[in-house]
Amino acid sequence: MGKLLRHSAVLTLLFALSCFTHAQSPVSGLADAPPTSPSSSKASLEASEPRVGIGVKGSFLGGGAEVAVRVTHHTNVRAGFNMFTYSRDFNKDSIAYNGQLNFKSVEAHYDIYPFAGKFHVSPGVLAYIGNPITATAAVPGGESFSLGGTTYYSDSGTPVTGNGKINFNRAAPMATIGWGNLVPRNHSHFSVPVELGVAFQGSPKATLNLAGNVCDSPGVNCRSVASDPTVQSNVVAEQTKVNNSMSFFKAYPIISVGFGYSF
Repeated sequence: MGKLLRHSAVLTLLFALSCFTHAQSPVSGLADAPPTSPSSSKASLEASEPRVGIGVKGSFLGGGAEVAVRVTHHTNVRAGFNMFTYSRDFNKDSIAYNGQLNFKSVEAHYDIYPFAGKFHVSPGVLAYIGNPITATAAVPGGESFSLGGTTYYSDSGTPVTGNGKINFNRAAPMATIGWGNLVPRNHSHFSVPVELGVAFQGSPKATLNLAGNVCDSPGVNCRSVASDPTVQSNVVAEQTKVNNSMSFFKAYPIISVGFGYSF
């Protein structure tokens, strides 16, 4: 009987120890997982945000399209192109011109979103493709016109004709501010970007090329425009007048409104 009691006591003790050990060990599948840190949650959130955005827009540079790629949570890189054409006849110093405005440009920006929202500051560069402003010129024979303040007459036999162009610096730094983000940080896929700024494209550079004959009066002392140094000097003076009249274009305003989609 005593031996039976001893065996019972030993079994009871072993069972108690087994229960205690099981209570202290982690339950299978319910082991304590390391707590999720705020930084890992933020990284996971940013990873799920759109990374690329495309858009169309209208601006003082014409109609265009652009694409943006997220670099960091606060920055994008953005590039696009613009196109605008316009034709108009006008008369200056009694010379009839047919002018063509043919803006073709590409641009690149580094968008900085200081608050990771919609407001941004964007340094960038604008580059023109081709000649932005061109014109053809003609003076009917026997008609008077002015070059550099001097009056001439177009020869009836070989009337004055020509062409001209106005160029700006091929590449111009620009700075803009705006509201909107082609790659939104709020998981939205649509945006309406608005941008204001200026491109520092430098002083305009006019080039005027004339051909034909000029006369001091109808049919009197007629000579070639190309071979007369005085006439050529007055052509240069006319170019200077055009440059001065367009000096305000050194800083070209940038205003644009667009629509974008990100993915």
